[in-house]
Amino acid sequence: MTSLSRRGLGKAAVLGAAAALLGSRAAHAAAPAPTGPLVPVLPPPTGPHPVGVVRHAFTDPSRTDPWDPARGARQVVVSAVYPARTVTGRPRAPQLTPAEAPVFGLLAPLVRGLPAAGVDWGAVLTHAHAGAPPLPGRRPVVLYTPGGGDARTLGTGLAEELASHGTVVVLVDHPGEASQVELPDGTVRETVLYGPPDRATFRTMVDTRVADLRLVLDRLGDIPAAAGADPRRTGIYGHSAGGTAAALLAARDPRIRAVANLEGHLDLEPWPGRRPLLLLRTDGFAEAERIERSWAGLRARRRTLRAANHWVFTDHAALVPPLRAAGLVTDAVRDGLIGLGDPAATTAAVRHELRAFFARTLARARH
Repeated sequence: MTSLSRRGLGKAAVLGAAAALLGSRAAHAAAPAPTGPLVPVLPPPTGPHPVGVVRHAFTDPSRTDPWDPARGARQVVVSAVYPARTVTGRPRAPQLTPAEAPVFGLLAPLVRGLPAAGVDWGAVLTHAHAGAPPLPGRRPVVLYTPGGGDARTLGTGLAEELASHGTVVVLVDHPGEASQVELPDGTVRETVLYGPPDRATFRTMVDTRVADLRLVLDRLGDIPAAAGADPRRTGIYGHSAGGTAAALLAARDPRIRAVANLEGHLDLEPWPGRRPLLLLRTDGFAEAERIERSWAGLRARRRTLRAANHWVFTDHAALVPPLRAAGLVTDAVRDGLIGLGDPAATTAAVRHELRAFFARTLARARH
């Protein structure tokens, strides 16, 4: 993402971002219908609680949108995923809104060998039930910020997993950078970024994310589904650029008690080491050397996922294998996105690491 544009660059703009977003319509196991397109299926969460979801949007009148100042005040869109008391009579929420799905479909042909046709992205359902009543009680809350240029929906599977085990998860989109996101007025905003980011653009990305995340922290009480969130048990996790932003937020904001970084660089600023830190990376990521160098000497729980690649932390881990089995992607695409290892085992490992880390660090209120 080396340059900016006032308009989204449309379908040719964000190869990496759209690749990531495509994974968010993921399938753990899927098969093409005999006479129709493949409908991916996300892997179910493993916890004892059913899961609910609500969408919400915030406006920050103190900031002008950095990617398109003509839009005026900064808007941020989130999904709160939470343990539900009951899901009776509540439908499963779609991965994409009806407005987002056709835009997403137009991006697919341009993304690292992902299919131009043969998949019905608009039919994908999550395992979260729209508007289900929350489970009573006080519980930890964690924020999620996605990879650079990605939409929050790419983190659906991991968020539902944490929620099913009792945590409120707030997935945060960063409009203008996110590949696509539906705004409250029903319009779909596409990214204005493209290409690998230079240092100045990356700095803008990360600082904008930190401000967005602080806004969400300030306004958590405005989300009814998060009413039971304990502000003294707040964590954050992020993927790639989101991991960088998550660490910077934790360094600057005392409300964050623990941070998990899923393969994000930490060389923008020194890490102060005042919060529990989880560092997960893969052995296949092209920038593994920089990742390891920027993490050197940090006190943290760390793990390297073997035979894996950068998007294995996302719903790509569930999407790519069935697409490959259906002949819709190549072996090279699979290797470049998630690696050659067993994605189900890797997904289970990532879920375990996040659950255990937040269970330990957010187990009780800390002053």
